[in-house]
Amino acid sequence: MSTLAPTLQTFFTDRLVRQRQASPHTVAAYRDTLRLLVCFSAERLRTEPAKLDLGDLDAPLISAFLDHREHDRGNSIRTRNARLVAIRSLFRYAALRHPEHAAVIARVLAMPPKRFERRLVTFLTESEVEALLAAPDRTTWTGRRDHTLLALAVQTGLRASELIAVQVTDVHLGVGPHISCLGKGRKQRITPLTTSVVAVLRAWICERVSHAGDQLFTTCTGRRLSRDALERRLAIYVGTAARACPSLREKKITLHVLRHTSAMRLLHAGVDVSVIALWLGHEQVETTQIYLHADLALKEKALARTTPVNTSPGRYQPPDVLLAFLEAL
Repeated sequence: MSTLAPTLQTFFTDRLVRQRQASPHTVAAYRDTLRLLVCFSAERLRTEPAKLDLGDLDAPLISAFLDHREHDRGNSIRTRNARLVAIRSLFRYAALRHPEHAAVIARVLAMPPKRFERRLVTFLTESEVEALLAAPDRTTWTGRRDHTLLALAVQTGLRASELIAVQVTDVHLGVGPHISCLGKGRKQRITPLTTSVVAVLRAWICERVSHAGDQLFTTCTGRRLSRDALERRLAIYVGTAARACPSLREKKITLHVLRHTSAMRLLHAGVDVSVIALWLGHEQVETTQIYLHADLALKEKALARTTPVNTSPGRYQPPDVLLAFLEAL
């Protein structure tokens, strides 16, 4: 057996699971990337995967693999960079166990991530939020469940995985109502709840008592919801809400957009960026800076403060079309 196979096995069992105690999502993401890399390398080198050696996975081969995933398989640049992170993690682990491949490993670790354009985040306005929350049919059990889930997502900014994992015991509706969750990076955080969301959650918890399991949101049969199911339900409600609020048709709405909406609500209310980072569970405050770039109202306030003293306040308003025509004669 080559050096690659045992290194891969111990990387998952020893490095990720035992030492780093990586989450199942991280293990699955790394597994998929390295499986694709092994299959690509075996096909390119015309050998069996078990016979691949660590030295066969050099920088040109890995670069060709990343280009193949991006151009031929349609991966985004963010996905390409995420796959490179998984590969570099394996090679950093292999560097301590196989110094004979130090040159190959050093060249792989020196591969930089690909740069990409950072677009402004998408978020919903208050009128769009109202239209979306009104879309579920609350005369049905599924509609009441989805309305509660969407209201909770918009107010708390929980990630999709966190929403799915919320249990009834995580919801506290007494004095100081809040919801607790185990977020990304195994960080426990508590998010306060508004009065309106508390009322919706209290009614939903009373209704779902008859369903088995501890999950707050389940299917009609009591099984755990999947992210794909949530995204499909959200797409249906966006289509329904777009009839009353046409601006929704111009936006690509996902569950993560609801998280952005929660952050922008806090920013418009004057909440400090460091507090928003704690609210969303960001490890670094710099991650929250994307909301400052997307907030046009905040930039307009800054512009208003720099207006000269003798200038009349307010934004520029174009002249009447008829008067503009006459003045141009």
